[in-house]
Amino acid sequence: MIRFASAQLDSWLAEKKRKPLVIRGARQVGKTWIVRDLSKRNGLKLIELNFERNPALADLFTSNNPKEILKNLEIEFETLIDPDASLLFLDEIQAAPEIFARLRWFKEDLGNIPLIAAGSLLEFALKEYQYSMPVGRITYFFLEPFSFFEFLLVTGNEFLLKKLETFSLNDTIPESIHKKCLGLYHDYCLVGGMPESLQKWADTKNLNDCIKIQQDLLSTFRDDFYKYGGQFDPGLLFKLFISVSKQLGNKFVYKRVDPLAKSLLIKKSLSMLSQARIFTKIMHTSGNGLPLGAESNENFFKMLLIDIGLVSVQLGLSQMTQSKADRMTFLNKGGLSEQFVGQQIRSSQAPLTDPALFYWQRTGGRQGETDYIIQHGNCVVPVEIKSGTAGSMKSLHQFMADKKLDLAVRFNSNLPSTEKINVKTTKGDSISYTLISIPLYLAQQTNNLLTEFV
Repeated sequence: MIRFASAQLDSWLAEKKRKPLVIRGARQVGKTWIVRDLSKRNGLKLIELNFERNPALADLFTSNNPKEILKNLEIEFETLIDPDASLLFLDEIQAAPEIFARLRWFKEDLGNIPLIAAGSLLEFALKEYQYSMPVGRITYFFLEPFSFFEFLLVTGNEFLLKKLETFSLNDTIPESIHKKCLGLYHDYCLVGGMPESLQKWADTKNLNDCIKIQQDLLSTFRDDFYKYGGQFDPGLLFKLFISVSKQLGNKFVYKRVDPLAKSLLIKKSLSMLSQARIFTKIMHTSGNGLPLGAESNENFFKMLLIDIGLVSVQLGLSQMTQSKADRMTFLNKGGLSEQFVGQQIRSSQAPLTDPALFYWQRTGGRQGETDYIIQHGNCVVPVEIKSGTAGSMKSLHQFMADKKLDLAVRFNSNLPSTEKINVKTTKGDSISYTLISIPLYLAQQTNNLLTEFV
């Protein structure tokens, strides 16, 4: 399996003055694999410690002298460690968060040995130990599930991937290739981008095998919740996972999780699972300018699950007949298309930036909502998602008029197009703007296509 993020790891490894690198990401997104792959591809001797499996190894890092720590590691592993030919990997470091403070000394006193730390519940350790973090002496790396383009590569569609990666708004996509892309989009919606499920699909093309893996992953996430620092009702956790899947595409409402549960408890559970990167909060933005989060209403937000394949399992799409599942997927059942686009936007922002998603919703008076708001350079660009071939865009028209913008993006299942919109809003305002329509399967190319157009 090939990860696009590996190229950024190679660049980090080649830096002469590199800092220790901390990989952040949810459980089972492939953090350990990508480090082992980095070591193997570059011929480095991997010195791997797992502090969750063996907490006693933390005693090897009590010194502030990296050279002394290295000697301790040589004794522990009964091997010589050449800093120039080795890679030190501290896995599940959240089980020994005090080691974070030691990372600064590796940057200052032993910078020639590449050092990577990773952990599944890292966000909690980082929050608790923020005071001792070696600010300015480490760099962060954010790993997401496999994107749709990575899915194409893993499933043997290299030539199609090359076409999509180099696609220009001046190019055309033949109808037969377009239909193939929509079929693969549907497959991705069911299989998702979690490495184990995707690998099983690539090996067997057996969706039932993938479903079993996905169900096990969901159970693992819920079981892990007890490690997040609180005792919560397992029944509420199950309802929360289901509710996030069902409320995709809509403002999240606590009462829809469980009318009898206290909103404060639901809010706390939702916050902690978001910190663990199992859920993603789509934050409200006014859309008046940059940064997008400057004028936000915290009472308005939407939620995504970590992976679209897990959403499909929760909604039962994976167990439907093929024709019915196709229909439900493209009819945007449960906001599946918004989950897909949000996941691709996050993938395009990672791994060097902590992904963030925004949307706009009118907070008073008449209803109105724009599915996503993205930043492109110095521009605010609204994104509308229509999983079928058509649909009303009244809210988008009004948003463009209110914010005086001249460029918007629409995702749907049509072929790519660019058109000039000249309409009157429901309030009678005349508005003129350019609308770029992009097939859902090209969501990961959004920034490149916008750059080309601008």
